[in-house]
Amino acid sequence: MVVLPKKGEDDVWCIVMFDLPVTSKKARREATQFRNHLLDLGFAMAQLSVYVQYLPLSARVSILAKSIKANLPAGGDVRIVCVRDKQWSGAIRFSNMEEAQNEDQPQQLTIF
Repeated sequence: MVVLPKKGEDDVWCIVMFDLPVTSKKARREATQFRNHLLDLGFAMAQLSVYVQYLPLSARVSILAKSIKANLPAGGDVRIVCVRDKQWSGAIRFSNMEEAQNEDQPQQLTIF
């Protein structure tokens, strides 16, 4: 059973974590296509094989999950986790052995 954020819940960070086979040229190409697909969906790489996207409307998670499922390479292991913005901003982060600031939620775009 898939548990997604309920419609109208707080804004969330959608985290996609994956391990993909890269033992052949074809598998490496499929893994690259999958990572590019995540970038096309608006994700950003947080760490190797961990991509994140801020979603002010948590209802979008189900759309992203369907698109990710449709583009899975064979033999891969993918996990999608959503955390509320408040939880994400409270995480402890280290970079290069120093404590680092977490990402701020992206600014909203203004369209004229």
